[in-house]
Amino acid sequence: MREIIFDTETTGLDSRDDRVIELGGVELVNRFPTGRTFHHYINPQGRAIHAEAQAVHGISAADLAGKPTFAEIVEEWLGFTEGAKLVAHNATFDIGFLNVEFGRLGHPVIDNGRVVDTLALARRKHPMGPNSLDALCRRYGIDNARRTKHGALLDSELLAEVYIELIGGKQAALILDSGAAQANGAGDVADIDISIGARPIALPPRLTEAERAAHAGLVATLGEKALWLKVMAG
Repeated sequence: MREIIFDTETTGLDSRDDRVIELGGVELVNRFPTGRTFHHYINPQGRAIHAEAQAVHGISAADLAGKPTFAEIVEEWLGFTEGAKLVAHNATFDIGFLNVEFGRLGHPVIDNGRVVDTLALARRKHPMGPNSLDALCRRYGIDNARRTKHGALLDSELLAEVYIELIGGKQAALILDSGAAQANGAGDVADIDISIGARPIALPPRLTEAERAAHAGLVATLGEKALWLKVMAG
């Protein structure tokens, strides 16, 4: 199973008028990072960056001078994500921006069936919150000290760690069937035959004679239909 954990940074909050200016992604296969990543800063083609947005991600118009346009990186992105699930935090925001960018270029929009929203997962698992990316990093002990500003690739890397925890932790990512093991280069996996026999010597009783006598006295007070009488007789 192949998944792309991704994030965008934008000129503002309105997907109809604002533009994607940074796009980053991290590849997982069978819930393990492969080391493959995608990252581009993107020229917004004259669209101004709102001051509020720049305060969040720290990207200025000068930083984007000479960077490729979305049209120039879209085929690389489509190749990187082909056939994979797309995982994002508050995915509606990121998918909305990508779909508008795709629409400008005549590309089909993203099928919602491919999308996993980690914010929705977090809200179900931790209904009392908070469920921001920073809060989830703190909850799961993930080091986010480098995150002084939002950044698409760094946030994708942190979200990949958070996502693995949200779906059950690192142990849940260990897929112990032979097909998955072979896909990861582990070779053949032999069947393990585990048989459990009786103990050669029984364990000594842990009750003292006084405790046995006290229990028998209690059972005698329960009446002739007490279940303990059947247990003791058996």
